[in-house]
Amino acid sequence: MTAAEIGSYPAPPGGRMPGVTLHENEIPIDEDVVRSLLREQRPDLASLPLSPAGAGTENVMYRLGDELLVRVPRTAAKAAALRKEQAWLPRLAPLLTYRIPEPVHAGAPGAAFPVPWSIFRWIDGAEPGPDTVRDWAALGTDLAAFVRELHGLDLMGASRAGELSWYRGGDLKACDEWISAAFGDCRTTVSAGLDVDILERIWRDAVALPEPAGPHVWLHGDLKPTNLLVERGRLRAVIDFGALSVGAPDAEHATVWDLPPAARRAYWDAADLDDHTWARARAWAVGVGVSGISYYWNTYPAFVAECRARLENILGDAATR
Repeated sequence: MTAAEIGSYPAPPGGRMPGVTLHENEIPIDEDVVRSLLREQRPDLASLPLSPAGAGTENVMYRLGDELLVRVPRTAAKAAALRKEQAWLPRLAPLLTYRIPEPVHAGAPGAAFPVPWSIFRWIDGAEPGPDTVRDWAALGTDLAAFVRELHGLDLMGASRAGELSWYRGGDLKACDEWISAAFGDCRTTVSAGLDVDILERIWRDAVALPEPAGPHVWLHGDLKPTNLLVERGRLRAVIDFGALSVGAPDAEHATVWDLPPAARRAYWDAADLDDHTWARARAWAVGVGVSGISYYWNTYPAFVAECRARLENILGDAATR
């Protein structure tokens, strides 16, 4: 089994509402568009087999031959993430134990598509799930090791500015206004089956905490299961660095609530973080979950379900900190 959706939230069949785009100003993408770009800019690759390899919230992916993956951004705004990956992933990869995406070609705007695009090396592996992981505690420990390693890397002159500044590496207070609006949206959609009041209290309690005081670090930004690849049940690669940024590490730990309980406990034990960091991480998990439900409610039911499952894990997990 292989998985190389180097883009966030690959959609299962029926995952998005038919005929509905996810964002304003979304650019149509299909196989003809990709073929046209390849003929213009990489004619040496244009005759290779091309097949869909996932469609996420930010990119559409096509497998190209056996060894490559084409990633095309849905909007012009999403293209900035590709430029960032092209610049930084080759510098980070030699310093990391686990494999990360390898850029092969930085595509330029073409006649059929007006913004940059990318080709990456294909990575074999499987998305973590009940059919691919038996020892969830081991995977949680692996993920904590990756995070510790990434956060320990030298910034190599990078700083929290421009493309390397993203909201999840900042302060909760800066997001309070729009997250509060998302809580209101959730009360009108899923409140019957989800205790939004408790979730909002978790958010408010964390917003009242002091801001993170530690040094800025490299952040992947979205370490959810769909951005991990496993081999024989153990972590093999971490993909989709579109949210790569520099900032406070708290939000990086939020995706632990997307994992089964055994993985969460192992991650907590291996990470050994203080209570305030965990409280802020949990609040980030809440904020990302409610805002995802709010934004994608009418367009992407599979992603809404994913956000809801994360929130249910937070509500039901007595071990959360």
